[in-house]
This record gives sequence, structure tokens and C-alpha cells, in this order.
Amino acid sequence: MAIRLIQISVIYFVIGVGLGLYMSIVHSGDLMPVHAHVNLLGWMSLALAGVIYSLYPQLTSTKLAKTHFWLHNISLPVMMLSLAFFIEGVTSLGLLISIGATVLVIAIILFALNILLNINRKA
Repeated sequence: MAIRLIQISVIYFVIGVGLGLYMSIVHSGDLMPVHAHVNLLGWMSLALAGVIYSLYPQLTSTKLAKTHFWLHNISLPVMMLSLAFFIEGVTSLGLLISIGATVLVIAIILFALNILLNINRKA
């Protein structure tokens, strides 16, 4: 799981940097919220989770870890794509942004609980 999280985080890094380059080329910062969230919730958060799971591999075997992994990696793309389209004028996707964001917050809470409850547990 640690390696998968780091690999996925690098994909988000490329997407975030690519989006930043696109905004630079077209001289528009309209998608800045998407750019920032992809880099922070995708690249940085998942890379850090991967590093933590590398340091504490016993954390990866919990249901909390598996649930966090899947909820994070499903909700973030839903939230980011919906937000991008919303910014571009497809306002009917507002509810999907809220659903994606809520599920992502739940995923992050599960990650935090996994660390708080299981970091001292032996493998």
C-alpha cells in the first residue's frame, strides 16, 4: 500500500504541474483551486501517507488503511473533476463537489484514526 500511495501521488504531481503549466500558457488562474487541491490532497497528502506507511508497515494491514486508500482515491478525482467543470460553468455539478469533499474528509479522518489508534501496535 505504501508504494501504491507514493506511485499515485506522483501521478497527481504530474497532473498538478501540468495544470499549472496550462494555466501559465493560457494566462488564466481560473483553475487555481483545482491546481492547489490536486497538489495538496493528491501529491503531498498521498506521498506523506505512503512515507508514513513505509515507516510503520503495521498500519497498512488495518481496515482503516484500506478504507482510507479507496475513499481517498475515488473521492479526490470526483471532487477535482467536478470542481474544474463547475469553474468552467457547469454549475449542475455543485452537489458532486460537496459529495466528493465530504467523502474525502471522511477518508482523511480514517487515516488519522488509523495512526492514532494503531501506530504503537506491533506488526
